[in-house]
Amino acid sequence: MIQTRPLDVEAVRADFPILARKIKDKPLIYLDSAATSQKPAVVIDVMDDYYRRYNANPHRGVYLLSEEATVAYESARQRVAAFINAGSPKEIIFTRNTTEAINLVRYSWGRVNVRQGDRILLTEMEHHSNLVPWQLLAQEVGARLEFLCIDDRGLLQLGQLEAKLEGVRLLAITHQSNTLGTINPIKAITEKAHRAGALVLVDGAQAVPHMPVDVRDLGVDFYAFSGHKMCGPTGIGVLWARRSLLEAMPPFLGGGDMIRRVKLTEATWNELPWKFEAGTPSVAEGIGLGAAVDYLGQFGMDKVRAHERTLVDYALEKFQEIPDITVYGPGDPEIHGGAVSFTLPNVHPHDLATLVDREGIAVRAGHHCTQPLMDRLGVAATTRASFYIYNRQDEVDHLVDAIQKAQKVFS
Repeated sequence: MIQTRPLDVEAVRADFPILARKIKDKPLIYLDSAATSQKPAVVIDVMDDYYRRYNANPHRGVYLLSEEATVAYESARQRVAAFINAGSPKEIIFTRNTTEAINLVRYSWGRVNVRQGDRILLTEMEHHSNLVPWQLLAQEVGARLEFLCIDDRGLLQLGQLEAKLEGVRLLAITHQSNTLGTINPIKAITEKAHRAGALVLVDGAQAVPHMPVDVRDLGVDFYAFSGHKMCGPTGIGVLWARRSLLEAMPPFLGGGDMIRRVKLTEATWNELPWKFEAGTPSVAEGIGLGAAVDYLGQFGMDKVRAHERTLVDYALEKFQEIPDITVYGPGDPEIHGGAVSFTLPNVHPHDLATLVDREGIAVRAGHHCTQPLMDRLGVAATTRASFYIYNRQDEVDHLVDAIQKAQKVFS
């Protein structure tokens, strides 16, 4: 059993080797965790240990190294399942990332279940990873895409939802916007979608790292997230889905490990979850994700969320000291996650990000893979600061100072 400990930010920071680095002779202030989080030493160490001591393919060997790799890899799957309260580890499909998880559903479920004239409901705030796959499916089978709009506060116009759900086969929606920070009420939305006969897929890439997520309580049908945004390595992601759906879906990729029996002209498939995991898996990455889950679990995700909520509340207040700034997303920190996007008149986000980098501060500038949302906001790009467990309030102060210095350069 994981023993919980308080979220002591200074102690947390000591767990992340990269935070000791200086950028242009200044301490690194990393404010781009919405893109990818930094990694604690424990995650780095377990991956190094795998390569040094028991590097082997899992599932396929009866020798000791292979058996050790199998135990470590499948133990990680069990811990991930527990982390999101999945019904069974067999419902946890390891993928490369959130994008691949969503594409797996598009290919394996969508091509079988979505037909010409069917409707797929999305929102204006979706990441391209939860937009382009459904564009491809709609083009392939002749389905129609519909969209739930946002208001000027960055909130979904949920009053439109029931009308929009008529005839919808699938609702695909983000749990938390990577650009606006908006936290959507997924459980309530799912209940309405199910009453209308639609299944629900959730992009949880920005939610699982930052708040408690219980997929069974949410009631959703598919839930996707990435390891690299939650203190884990790149190259490993997760698709959770209801077992009955996974059992009915055909394989995504063909090859080794996803088969039960192969003849020259036909094959039968392995049981879950391996039916969807063709080829040599990302063993070290899976083990690293298991360590990341353990690392976050020792704090409790309610404490992680509380820490970020405090930071966002402070940031939203401090940003008001910046002349002419426009901040996007909800003003209420209760429904605003750790990503805060903003623009300044006459200062391009890329220029601003370059200038604050001179102060050792890493922020993201661009469209954040949400170009339709940028169109809705009437901008080409924003600057985004995103917070995580290792960030402090004084780093917000440094960011505000750096932004004000940058404004003087352009004034």
